[in-house]
Amino acid sequence: VFTGELTRGGGKVLFVGTKKQASDVVQTWAEKSNMPYVNRRWLPGLLTNFNISTNRIKRLHELTELTESGQIDLLPTKERMNMQAELAKLEFALGGVRDMDRVPDAVFILDLKSEEIALREAARLRLPIIALVDSNCDPGNIDYVIPGNDDAIRSCELVISTVGGAVEEGAGAWKVIEEKRQAEEQARREKEAEERRKREEEDKARREVLEKERAEQEAKAKASAMSVCVYSPGQHDGEQHPELVVHQIPPDDVTPKIVPKFLDPN
Repeated sequence: VFTGELTRGGGKVLFVGTKKQASDVVQTWAEKSNMPYVNRRWLPGLLTNFNISTNRIKRLHELTELTESGQIDLLPTKERMNMQAELAKLEFALGGVRDMDRVPDAVFILDLKSEEIALREAARLRLPIIALVDSNCDPGNIDYVIPGNDDAIRSCELVISTVGGAVEEGAGAWKVIEEKRQAEEQARREKEAEERRKREEEDKARREVLEKERAEQEAKAKASAMSVCVYSPGQHDGEQHPELVVHQIPPDDVTPKIVPKFLDPN
């Protein structure tokens, strides 16, 4: 019930089972529910030093990309072999948690004796712990105890499949909810983009109208300035002075025609 409710809300459960009889089953059910898992070897500090673990996971992705793209084959032989060995080592230790981008919300442990380091790290971070507890183990730090034989293959398979089924169901429900939310978010973004486009088109049309009106006003003002008559007569000390008469000219003729005219002072 706990794991179903947790995963239905988007939580992540880390499956931990490195024993031979549980390793393959852990991987199968974790991959079914798209959950992180450790089924080979627990890397010390995976949870308590998650920042360092994140860097190693990034390195795993880098080497995987180099291998898949074929770029690693272009490197010198020694460097290529070193990278391939590093990739194999990281894949062995971190292959199941390569998509774990944050500390999980709960940890599911199959064998408390074999996974003592994982148990201590989860307890130190106060993560909820679900565990298969045999009669020779102390259930003191376990939040959700599942009594059973951790050495029997069928017992491990039954417990893993039960917990894995609940996790898968909850994760499936979360996936449906998340897809719906993403679809609504996408529709909202498209609506906002369409509204923004319409506003931009309206603003552009408004600017074009204003620019057109401004151009027309400037053209009218220019035409009016060309048609103004400048009259500057003068008579001083009995001398004749020219009278400047500016004739109206067409708007396309930009050269004003100034004609001098002499007036008789008598």
